[in-house]
Amino acid sequence: MTLSSIAIILETEFSGADIEISGMNALKDATSSEVSFVANSKYIKDIQTTNAAAVIVPASFVEHLPEGCVALVVENSYWSMAILSKYFAPVIENDDLPKAQIGEGTKVSPKAEIANGAKIGKNCTILAHVYIGAEAVIGDNTIIYPSVTVYRDCVIGSDCIIHSNTAIGADGFGFATNKLGEHKKIYQNGNVVIEDDVEIGSNVSVDRAVFGTTLIKKGVRIDNLVQIGHNCEIGEYSVFVAQSGSAGSTKLGRNVVVGGQAAFAGHLEIAPFSTFAARSGITKSITESGLTFAGFPLMDHKLWLKLQVKIARLLK
Repeated sequence: MTLSSIAIILETEFSGADIEISGMNALKDATSSEVSFVANSKYIKDIQTTNAAAVIVPASFVEHLPEGCVALVVENSYWSMAILSKYFAPVIENDDLPKAQIGEGTKVSPKAEIANGAKIGKNCTILAHVYIGAEAVIGDNTIIYPSVTVYRDCVIGSDCIIHSNTAIGADGFGFATNKLGEHKKIYQNGNVVIEDDVEIGSNVSVDRAVFGTTLIKKGVRIDNLVQIGHNCEIGEYSVFVAQSGSAGSTKLGRNVVVGGQAAFAGHLEIAPFSTFAARSGITKSITESGLTFAGFPLMDHKLWLKLQVKIARLLK
């Protein structure tokens, strides 16, 4: 899509060369053929170093753009980004792609559906009512139980186990809202990557990224009924117990243990080897490794235990 076409869609004007735009991306990751956006002043530092060809911005942010970067000035940049995201969304299935590649020794149930362009490794087991989307990739020796859905472009490594009714790569919960309270869908054009030796329980949702990748690293264990939001990163050998979850863009270090019904707010950084007791509510980043927490508001686990004793005595 040309930059002039994008300007027409967004009902704005620009000055500079009318170049081809290949996609959308975050400010930090955008290339010289991509368009990005900024809607919050805390990202001004990222504007100044972006390599994006053009950035969707409110008028007050234009002065921060680097030389050569085109400003697409709009009233509500988040809303405009949502509008434009639809135009870069890939097709759900593509009949022009080659037939799926199935590795030697892999067993695929006749009741499973494998879309064109998918690639499945050696010695896998794909059971009934599984759906593997266009250009998805499955490594070797992986077992996918009945009724699992792996959306387009997602990657699952080798020696993984995915249990029934889990969805890998559904759209993240993303939308923009205007002054009238109307909601505009942000098309989630990234993917999910699950590394080797990961086991995921039943009825789990791992959402695809808006841009880039939602990443589940090697050796992670995820129990049933867990939600992993878009653009999250789950560190190696971390554990999520049932009914826990994370909002979007939160990053966990390795060997983080998350108790049942514990939950993370979005855009947090969690230090490696952190442990969170059941029903913990994590709203701030954790910078020191090896600590154990509980409660909401979150506190040191030992302090939380003492507090429960004192509360119990008050009730006598």
